[in-house]
Amino acid sequence: MAQGVFRRSDRLFRAITATREFSVIIIIDYAAGNLTSVKRALDYLDIPSVISPDPEVVLSADRIIFPGVGHAAAAMQALRQRGLDKALKTAFAAGTPILGICLGAQIILAHAEEGDTDCLGLIPGSVPRFALSDPALKVPHMGWDAITLKRKHPVLRGVKPGDEFYFVHSYYPRPADAAAVIATCEYDITFAAAIGSKNIIGAQFHPEKSGPAGLSILENFAAWDGAPC
Repeated sequence: MAQGVFRRSDRLFRAITATREFSVIIIIDYAAGNLTSVKRALDYLDIPSVISPDPEVVLSADRIIFPGVGHAAAAMQALRQRGLDKALKTAFAAGTPILGICLGAQIILAHAEEGDTDCLGLIPGSVPRFALSDPALKVPHMGWDAITLKRKHPVLRGVKPGDEFYFVHSYYPRPADAAAVIATCEYDITFAAAIGSKNIIGAQFHPEKSGPAGLSILENFAAWDGAPC
């Protein structure tokens, strides 16, 4: 299936970019799940996108979405096997706008507690597991929850106090620099719900599953030039 997706999406990507009439978002396929729901959301918004596991396609992208549901160690292994870890680092260094979602928002940091895994290190920091003091709360954190903006960011433009987004995760991003925290959420502790640095932003929640508020984030990302703020 992944090979078939690659062949179709690779041809589509080259056909679109040959004319450069459209800005195309590449959704990275690294066998981590949640790819099709992101693609469906972008299709609904009429935003051109292609799913690809090819690092050359990723390096040619106008914008990159790095989604994921799964285990950090397995995800990093798949990225390395496909050469996508180097492609992501190169794209980040080149200033390509990148959006990480859920697992993709975690492994842009340096190290994950899950599997004691060294990650991409695009943003300094770690990914610990929830250690909750309230026995009424369960791990994973699952369902709809409000986020609080800590600073402005073009991708979260229009998010209002009380807007809720869909979460499902047992680990959370913890940047080394508090300035990298764009939004927070409360679940026994205050944790980073969105992080960012330069041309990369990570959302611990799933914008593609978060109704109109989430779709607006995908629209904002499709228009973002990656300029730091």
